[in-house]
Amino acid sequence: MSSELTQIADFTQLFVGDTPLIDTRAPIEFDQGAFPFTQSLPLMSDSERELIGTCYKNKGQEQAVALGHELVQGEIKQARLDTWLEFIKNNPNGALYCFRGGMRSQITQQWIYEASGINYPRIKGGYKALRRFLIDETDRIMNTITPIVIGGQTGCGKTLLLDTLKDTIDLEGLANHRGSAFGNTTTPQPTQINFENALAIELIKKQACSHLVFEDEGSNVGTVHIPQCVQHKTTQAELVLLEASVEERLKVSMDAYVINMQQDFITQDPINGFDNFC
Repeated sequence: MSSELTQIADFTQLFVGDTPLIDTRAPIEFDQGAFPFTQSLPLMSDSERELIGTCYKNKGQEQAVALGHELVQGEIKQARLDTWLEFIKNNPNGALYCFRGGMRSQITQQWIYEASGINYPRIKGGYKALRRFLIDETDRIMNTITPIVIGGQTGCGKTLLLDTLKDTIDLEGLANHRGSAFGNTTTPQPTQINFENALAIELIKKQACSHLVFEDEGSNVGTVHIPQCVQHKTTQAELVLLEASVEERLKVSMDAYVINMQQDFITQDPINGFDNFC
């Protein structure tokens, strides 16, 4: 029956529509990289995956599958089914995936169907296919659009200007970093993979624009690196250089790196926020 259940191969619409996704990979895989609007609801825990992987290497696929069914049965299986069905109840137009669109997502899809009669679609090719698609789309779209780069000294208001424009790619926002020595925010930066995925999705959503505005960046924003194709195209782009007085730059920098930052810490943790900021 699993071969007859729905698969999704239109990845563009998947990302343009912010489709909610179930990631059935193990938590350790999810933490390395996933996609926006995705929730980690694994078929197997990290330890179960490791046991099954060892069994597969030593005894082959058939015994590994048998071990998987032995490890994930009864109350454990029901608990995982319950989390999937709750997600589906809240996200009826979503989909699910595993690493290659293979056994883990097929088993999950089949169990969901058997338990509820719901034909919840899985991603053809899984995470690997989605990731390859986003990498290729980043390269393709950067070769079709004309970037405009906004530059200038720290505090001249580049980000403030960017926020007033429509057709922009906010690299610092996607990287969760203000792009300078004082650029850290109250929350961690994304992994490299998650940054690249989010950037690709923004490009896909805005690929109809003939021009896209970027802030002038180096090869990285904080700890994440800007893809080579983006670096190459933006370094050749037309540069709009902003100028501001020292007084204006001091005010903008004070607002961004002190006043607003302090408020962010306090909002995140009303009790310890001020001490965390200091």
